[in-house]
Amino acid sequence: MNQQVIFEDEEDKVRFLETLKRYKEKCQFELYGYCLMNNHVHLLLKEGEEPISMIIKRISSSYVYWYNQKYDRYGHLFQGRFKSENVEDRAYFLSVLKYIHQNPLKAGLAQSVFHSPWTSMEEYIQRANLVDIDFPLSQFAAEKKQALHLFKNYMRHLSDDDVLDVETRSRTPDHVLTDYMKELGITSSSYLQQMDKANRDDILRELKKLGGVSIRQLSRVTGVSKSVIERLD
Repeated sequence: MNQQVIFEDEEDKVRFLETLKRYKEKCQFELYGYCLMNNHVHLLLKEGEEPISMIIKRISSSYVYWYNQKYDRYGHLFQGRFKSENVEDRAYFLSVLKYIHQNPLKAGLAQSVFHSPWTSMEEYIQRANLVDIDFPLSQFAAEKKQALHLFKNYMRHLSDDDVLDVETRSRTPDHVLTDYMKELGITSSSYLQQMDKANRDDILRELKKLGGVSIRQLSRVTGVSKSVIERLD
């Protein structure tokens, strides 16, 4: 959710977090991280009983209704449809979590990743109230004290990842990629994976030539590991 200013002051951000908490309880989703910037919001969550589209609709509708009353305005606040992306492996999950927490730091709004009041970092370091911290910490270690130590070390190293960059980027939709695979005679990802290595790699090289296709997206659609795809010329 992004583009125009959606938080004019701290009261607005507090209200959004209250709304987020209320619908977290109603929709039964798990929340692993958040970041509130003046013109956009990042959420890392796991769907519960309702799909992500309905969850975001409920949260945004409630907040916008309150916001419009406060500022005596009408109409939409969040411009366009929210952007969502599946997180399907541990490495990407942690990259997204780091990106979310480092967003204010990269924007020059915080001195460190641990000193921004409008991210979920404080819930990891101090006391969890809104965020489900157990699963993310379990990705570092089984014992919580050690996991928190490793988590802090991971978060303090500045990442160059732009996994959730809110700037508009030219990106090829998955269906375009799968359609091109079919043109190349690949009917499914499992079919590609069963091919001999040389032929499989030739197909992957062709797919890499498509504009707007990332290594991560190519790995997700084809089922071939990112390390294999990255090595291909």
